Amino acid sequence: MQEVRAKKALGQHFLTDANIARRISEALSGGGDVLEVGCGTGMLTQFLLQREDITVYGAEVDGESIEYLNRHFPEFLSRLYNEDFLRMPLAKMFPNGLKVIGNFPYNISSQIFFKILENRDLIPECVGMVQKEVAVRLAEPPGSREYGILSVLLQAWYNVEYLFTVHENVFNPPPKVKSAVIRLRRNSTECLGCDEELFVKVVKAAFSQRRKMLKNPLRGVFGDFGGAEHHAFQRRAETLSVEEFVELTNWVTEHR
Repeated sequence: MQEVRAKKALGQHFLTDANIARRISEALSGGGDVLEVGCGTGMLTQFLLQREDITVYGAEVDGESIEYLNRHFPEFLSRLYNEDFLRMPLAKMFPNGLKVIGNFPYNISSQIFFKILENRDLIPECVGMVQKEVAVRLAEPPGSREYGILSVLLQAWYNVEYLFTVHENVFNPPPKVKSAVIRLRRNSTECLGCDEELFVKVVKAAFSQRRKMLKNPLRGVFGDFGGAEHHAFQRRAETLSVEEFVELTNWVTEHR
């Protein structure tokens, strides 16, 4: 088999362990359309294609990988898109919704999750392999040093599970960091009960100076609130739950 060169610019580290690929495939629940992001050499693709309970599509930007996949998985040809997932019009392409899975390119993993957030009403589930530190950050509860912007935003809409750790030696080329597989499943939240655009701004502002009490970063972004003080002003952003950020957002709405 002809090898596909891993391209640093694309953040490619090809998984070589079939057992791990099988575990990733099995972590995704059945039913509906599934989009694999970054198919690479098809290590995960082969197990997804074996499943009769899903219809698998692929998004791959690397022309060399596309050629390789076309040769080895000809049945996949009509459902393999030579496109950038971040630019795909998901609502138009998958009007009935889709699940997302993949060994995500490390250099765009956060952008992938923001794209999932933007399409949360279309995407009920996502299983992805990312750098371990990213996986920990997304799954951590309030009070953890790793808890941050994306933790809050994802946990507002999804239940996030850290599934298992993946070591460097099962990739070609081996990355310099450990990896991990996480699963996102859409929770029952339909609306946050606040201005959702402002919620994002409040969360981003709060973590912009994460070592400082909230009073400083929030006043820096929204003004002095007419001198009013919120009880969370004497806390750090990493200690607030999603619900507390919702309550804080409603307070900012009233006082800015």
